[in-house]
Amino acid sequence: MKKTLSFALFDSGETILSALVFSTFFPLYITEYVDPKIYSLIYGGSFLLSFGLALQLGRIADSRGLRKQFFTLFGFAVVLLCASLWLSYANPVLSLLLFVLLTISHQQSFVFYNSLLLGFEKRGLTSGIGVALGYVASALSLIFLARHLDGAEVYPVVALLFFLLLLPSLFFLKNPSQRSEVRLRDMFRDRRFLLLVLSLLSLTEVANTLTAMMGIYLREVYALSAVEIYRVIGFSALGGVAGGFLWGHLTDLFGARRTFPAGFALWILFLLLLPLVPPKLILPVGFLAGLSLAHLWTTSRVLILSEFPEGEASVRLSFLSLTERIASTSGLTVWAIFLMLSNDNYRLSAALMVVFPLVGIGLYLLYLRERVRRSPPPS
Repeated sequence: MKKTLSFALFDSGETILSALVFSTFFPLYITEYVDPKIYSLIYGGSFLLSFGLALQLGRIADSRGLRKQFFTLFGFAVVLLCASLWLSYANPVLSLLLFVLLTISHQQSFVFYNSLLLGFEKRGLTSGIGVALGYVASALSLIFLARHLDGAEVYPVVALLFFLLLLPSLFFLKNPSQRSEVRLRDMFRDRRFLLLVLSLLSLTEVANTLTAMMGIYLREVYALSAVEIYRVIGFSALGGVAGGFLWGHLTDLFGARRTFPAGFALWILFLLLLPLVPPKLILPVGFLAGLSLAHLWTTSRVLILSEFPEGEASVRLSFLSLTERIASTSGLTVWAIFLMLSNDNYRLSAALMVVFPLVGIGLYLLYLRERVRRSPPPS
């Protein structure tokens, strides 16, 4: 249990960093000095740089068994770079440069953090507990911490919290021993792997769009006040906590390959219910959203580890990290197109998003067929 809690605590620290720095304080600060479009391009470009770096470092980590060493290196880099934003606060250009380095370091640390799941027997429950504590940490930081911080104060505070939540994993998690020589060219030619990545992407696009737009949807469709919106989002977080434990247990019980397809049904149900539900039933639907989000974050990383050679974990998890970043752009772009075509009909646009899990089902079935085709015949 000590190892599991150590793994989950880093998930909490990573979520606090994302909620307070990446999603809230830094964008609000830097867009006072830099055009939001320029900031978006720089932010998006940092993810492409991070992916390229993760592929190369992942190949080294997989071949030499250096996953925890890289995790430690980039974990400390996150702490130092986050704290340095406090010192550079009066210089927006320098702050933006440090933020790009922080973004890249954060992505690297998360890739190698996920690969540490190789050291666990019950990977599903470990992943699920991490997701559950991440939801708790995010809610607590936004509700109780954010309102007491102002301007540059957030960066040393978040850096300290991240450092404290990083330490248990450094002390108690072992470096996985699995090794493998990875050829990146073969990875990009692996049709089976790419089908699974695209299937994951289809659900991640819905998940990231929901996370970004749910507050606006509730305001436009139901005319909810800010307090009422926070209540729905809070209820969704409860669903995320419950879902982390539920899907983690089911993943260990039935395997990630059998548990993952439930996500398609969850998202289809949610997207079809959302336009029809009356205001008095919006809280249960919010809970369903949390369950759906927790399912995706809990099962996806375990699925990658269980379906492909464990010695290639770091490189393959780099692709999972990239899908999460691509989805942030592509999902919101499609959502905007649906709104324009429907003349700002939010209910219809939400229903049309069902195309993503439907496409995902098709891709996952193709993946399973490819998997069967490549399996060796029984002896």
